[in-house]
Amino acid sequence: MGATAVALSVALAGPATAAPAGGDHAATRQAIKAAVKDGVPGVTATVRDGGTAWSATAGVGNLRTGAPRSADDRYRIGSITKTFVSTVLLQLEAEGRLSLDDKVAKWLPGVVEGNGNDGGKVTVRQLMNHTSGIFNYTADDDFGRTYFLKDGFFQHRYDTRTPADLVAIAMSHKPDFAPGTSWNYSNTNYVLAGMVIQKVTGHSYATEIRNRIINPLKLKATSLPGTRVMVPQPSSRAYSKLAEETTGPTYDVTNLNPSLASSAGEMISDSADLDRFYSALLGGKLLPPKQLNEMKTTVPAGDSPTTRYGLGISDITLPCGIHIWGHDGGIHGSSSAVVTTPDGRHSLAFNFNGDWSGDAGAVVVGEFCGE
Repeated sequence: MGATAVALSVALAGPATAAPAGGDHAATRQAIKAAVKDGVPGVTATVRDGGTAWSATAGVGNLRTGAPRSADDRYRIGSITKTFVSTVLLQLEAEGRLSLDDKVAKWLPGVVEGNGNDGGKVTVRQLMNHTSGIFNYTADDDFGRTYFLKDGFFQHRYDTRTPADLVAIAMSHKPDFAPGTSWNYSNTNYVLAGMVIQKVTGHSYATEIRNRIINPLKLKATSLPGTRVMVPQPSSRAYSKLAEETTGPTYDVTNLNPSLASSAGEMISDSADLDRFYSALLGGKLLPPKQLNEMKTTVPAGDSPTTRYGLGISDITLPCGIHIWGHDGGIHGSSSAVVTTPDGRHSLAFNFNGDWSGDAGAVVVGEFCGE
């Protein structure tokens, strides 16, 4: 869940390459196969280009049975959830129900405080573009040992954590920097964003995402599981090393309580739905022009030379010079990405069902740069 499109950009940095290959997807297929050779159990990917769709799979969805991955696999999308949350907040702004420049304390009084944290100085916009300075709760050492390493994971994988629990972990740390003075990816920002949605609307962020995005776009494979531990069928198993090293045993981590990710990363989808969502979003079907422009107003994403971060979405420059918009997401045993051209016409979404290897950037470069 610590993944971000910035991580994707690291893999994309490289020498200039040729122009796009023109739609045969050969380089994409090659990159998918290379990920499996590198150790990813299996990959599923779907491209939407204008009115046509293309899918490819490689490797296995179940290490025990050898069953292959499917183009229809549903999987945990981790931080891609943030784009959905951001879209809802921007719709609420368009409706005049909040301002991006509202202070967090206006909607969540007393929530962001202690250890130098001050919700009266952090804006909703700063939550959305990760310039709030609020500590990332998944970077907390105790949280990491409890949920990301083997002994802790198998003891606590079914725990329910409330958004307030997760924010409290962050509040036990000092801010990383004063609001608006730097950039640091923080899952806490989007847990708070989900809490703001509930305060503004009276409904959970999950309800608002379903009513505003999933149902209108008919995203039949997309869901917000809450505390449900299973991934709906059709789906593959998800695998992790549950260790800081990548050479040890491999564990099946498919079943877990995703409340540990909350509105920062709990969602489940499939590649076709993610393509449809991103195509609609960048194509102007979900936000008025003013709010879509706000979403696409970016800030430097740390030291990355190829990525800038907007509001729940990244602007990524590929080695061949093409700009794409997208996000990636990681949660136990599942590494995913969705990217699209600025007009939303050419989209790619894919998933690795292992979280320790594979070059996601190569898949993207293969599709959009043809190498």
